[in-house]
Amino acid sequence: MIRYNDNKLSPNEKIIYKDLDVLINFMSKHGRILPRRFTCLTARQQKQLKKAIKQARILSLLPFNV
Repeated sequence: MIRYNDNKLSPNEKIIYKDLDVLINFMSKHGRILPRRFTCLTARQQKQLKKAIKQARILSLLPFNV
C-alpha cells in the first residue's frame, strides 16, 4: 500500500495510460484504484488517474482483476 506523500506528482504533470509504472503504483494488490486519501492526489489528478487506468484495462495493458 502506498504511504502518504509517496509518489507525489506535480500539479501540472499529466497521467497517461502508457505509463504503466506510474499506474501500478496507484493500484492495490487486488487491482483496485486507491482513493485520494492514500494517493495524495488532487481531484483533477485522481480523475485523470481513473481515466488512464480504465483506458489501460480496455487496451489489455493492465488486468481488470488480479
